[in-house]
Amino acid sequence: MHAFDVLGDPVRRRILELLATGELSSGEVTAAIRQEFGISQPAVSQHLRVLRDSGFASVRAEGTRRLYAVEPGPLREIDAWLERFRAFWDQRLDALATELARGKRERRITKEKEDP
Repeated sequence: MHAFDVLGDPVRRRILELLATGELSSGEVTAAIRQEFGISQPAVSQHLRVLRDSGFASVRAEGTRRLYAVEPGPLREIDAWLERFRAFWDQRLDALATELARGKRERRITKEKEDP
């Protein structure tokens, strides 16, 4: 499955967001996803399996618990693919930063003139 197919599903994206905060048990993930999306435990397990099989998440056993964590490799691949498009928004963000700095400087100058 292609990385964007994996991330195209909002449930899987949310699971990754949860795992980005740190390692979570399958029970913790399931509880959060069931509350937010109203899907069954087997459906959450299926999403976890897709994330695991596609390399986005890893699982380790700790007693009877299964702990899931984000695997950075596929995210790095997506980041590398997005690199060619960053210029589109970096230029706009740079322009915004320039305008914000200009406005801040103009306010400071105006204030200095008003309060000698």
